[in-house]
Amino acid sequence: MLKISDTIKNLNKDDIADNLLHYDYNTKHLLSLMKKGIDPEDPTYLSSYRSFEGEAFENFIYEKLLRYAQQNDYITKFVLKGLHQHSAKAYANTLSISEKQQIVYRTKSREISEFDAMFLTRDNELYFVEMTLVKNVLKLRKRLRKKKALLEIIFPQYTIKSLIILNEGAAGTKQFPDYCTVWFTKEFSAKGVLEYLMDLDKKNLQPQDTIRSKKMIEAHTLKLYPFRYYNTMSWITKKLRSHKKHILDFRFLYSFKVQRYHDLYNKFYIGYIGIEEAREILGIDISPFKEEQRVVVAIEKKHSDEIVLTYYIQTSRKKLYLYSFNDDGDVVKEKKDPYGITVTEVFHINRMMDASYKLSLANLKTIKKLLKQKFDQSSE
Repeated sequence: MLKISDTIKNLNKDDIADNLLHYDYNTKHLLSLMKKGIDPEDPTYLSSYRSFEGEAFENFIYEKLLRYAQQNDYITKFVLKGLHQHSAKAYANTLSISEKQQIVYRTKSREISEFDAMFLTRDNELYFVEMTLVKNVLKLRKRLRKKKALLEIIFPQYTIKSLIILNEGAAGTKQFPDYCTVWFTKEFSAKGVLEYLMDLDKKNLQPQDTIRSKKMIEAHTLKLYPFRYYNTMSWITKKLRSHKKHILDFRFLYSFKVQRYHDLYNKFYIGYIGIEEAREILGIDISPFKEEQRVVVAIEKKHSDEIVLTYYIQTSRKKLYLYSFNDDGDVVKEKKDPYGITVTEVFHINRMMDASYKLSLANLKTIKKLLKQKFDQSSE
């Protein structure tokens, strides 16, 4: 079974040599702030330092987990990354190691998910590990669903579980799903790592301590079920709109298999409306847009499991805006990351949709009503 060891709980560093100091850290911005004499209590400094400290904590816990896995008979395979992995090649449509030396699943051009660590057990379980210093774990809980859904799709032969490693005092941990095991460590400090990085004389650094065990494997060697991200997304859009009588195939949407995909994608694209219709729904100024501008409509799955309508306006290959409604019914506009996967998704799906995918205001009213009814029924 998985039980935290005293050496992990107490953050004992005696068994990892100087491995923590062999990692590459993104400290350029932090060191520049220190050089300028920025107050350590300044929000800019704190944000940069916390980011660095999070990196150091992840590397520290990974080193400890390597040794824990080596000694624990319950763990049969442990995925290598960082200093320990041998293959730096990024493979498409499988698990591999990114340029940042993280375990990732990627399409040809985009990363879908990243995992802090991963291992298999003798009970045919696949654990993905999340380690963080944040005290409020709400955002972490939201990420878990997507990661679990992806792993269930590509590894149907395993039971997917998660190990969460936090510092003492983290709030909201009782709301983690039952597939999660939560460990708490003492408070972590990266002060020693930062002092070393600032020290120009590094002659006393111990050599890297390498773990040698048959348990240790490369990420891409795990056998997975073939999964094509964009092909599957297009198939779901087509199936949702293929019902002979109804505007959306709700039986297909709420099937177990498709809802697992919904956990992964978070939103399904169901059609488009014209910019005039968008003005009526969203109350936006349409003068900057061309008359033929399409507004892509999606059904997005919220953390509460409620499914709502959202709208995407893409004005160029890299410029995409999301329009949604907050809990007060107000329109919220969000510019999407130009290099994020949503930009590529909308571009791909927009090219796929012909005139048969156009939705009317009456269509949207019906869809919204049926989604609300379904959610209310499931909440009773």
